[in-house]
Amino acid sequence: MIITFIGGGNMATAMIGGMLAQGFTGQEIHVVEPDDVKRAALGSQYGIGTSAPGEAIPNSTAVLFAVKPQQLKAVASELQPQIGDALVISIAAGIRVDTLSRFMSGHQRIIRVMPNTPALVQAGISGVYASEAVTEADRALTSRILDSIGEQVWVDDEHQIDGITAISGSGPAYIFYFMEALQAAARAQGFAPEVAHKLAYQTFAGAVKLALNSEDDAGTLQQKVTSKGGTTERAIKALESSEVRQTIIAAASAAAARSRELGEELGRDIEP
Repeated sequence: MIITFIGGGNMATAMIGGMLAQGFTGQEIHVVEPDDVKRAALGSQYGIGTSAPGEAIPNSTAVLFAVKPQQLKAVASELQPQIGDALVISIAAGIRVDTLSRFMSGHQRIIRVMPNTPALVQAGISGVYASEAVTEADRALTSRILDSIGEQVWVDDEHQIDGITAISGSGPAYIFYFMEALQAAARAQGFAPEVAHKLAYQTFAGAVKLALNSEDDAGTLQQKVTSKGGTTERAIKALESSEVRQTIIAAASAAAARSRELGEELGRDIEP
């Protein structure tokens, strides 16, 4: 078995490191990477096979495209003759299965993955959609690969990938936005920047750890912190009066709409 990565960027590197930690061998992983320095570093650090674009790739069980969406058409079209009937996995944002299939002269065994940036520290969650031609063995192999960067949610309707993009794909940015605001609030209370940073980051880390280890949902946990007539209740009322909850829902809806638009735009690039 060989898994060939097309592109050796940050996400591919995170996946390779995680795969090796979970039992894949260096002989089972190959990377096609145009940058000479990066290609040499990947081979040296991980003990995997590497090649430059234009060179032959090994006979692969699965080929994973980890390139920018704008590059995928040219790369996929060029490699299609070498890929044969291998499973194709794409993490290129916005590229739909039917679009990639047309890039590859009708290739059918395609899985589309929407990871998020915490995957870089093996703490991600990926949305996954499979075409009808994908087998149970393909699904199992894909899950094994994606276990290297976190957890997965499989969807039966590809349109749900737009929703996953809005929630978990873009979601880290929402969290970072709130963290930044909490730091600003701490500075407004007179704390030095480094103390504000520590207060905000550890509050988030602790709250998430508590939530993950609790049987209560987030709403119940919030209520447990919110004593009647206390400081937290006053803060929550301020958030509610500013319609922060509705704004977050609207923001995610806007992200999902943009994801759909991007899919249409990238798909139109190949129309006759």
